[in-house]
Amino acid sequence: MGRRILNDALRTMVNADRRGNATALLQPISGVMVSFLNIMKHRGYIKNFKVTDPHRVGKINVELHGRIKDCKALTYRQDLRAKEIEQYRVRMLPTRQWGYVVITTPNGVLDHEEAIRQNVGGQVLGYFH
Repeated sequence: MGRRILNDALRTMVNADRRGNATALLQPISGVMVSFLNIMKHRGYIKNFKVTDPHRVGKINVELHGRIKDCKALTYRQDLRAKEIEQYRVRMLPTRQWGYVVITTPNGVLDHEEAIRQNVGGQVLGYFH
């Protein structure tokens, strides 16, 4: 169920971005979604986001940049070793110049560059470019 919530939220952001909206409202929320959005914010794909009422159903208001081309959460769990991350990135992302694969690891939720730097593997959550 958690992957479905994440995928619905990411598709909402992509659709709002394509329509030219400045913000997107995501509901319901999860802790993994907040971690995914932190990575997107750190990499400059979104401006900012604000979590309201996190103890109940919760909402996240995301300010968009207009940079998101595609953003998907994988509904199946795929394990990756640290050595396999680069091959997976080449297979999933369109070019070397932009895009990130998001992986949940024992060190937390990381993008592929940080996971390679820390030499840690994990399960693929999704990707964005």
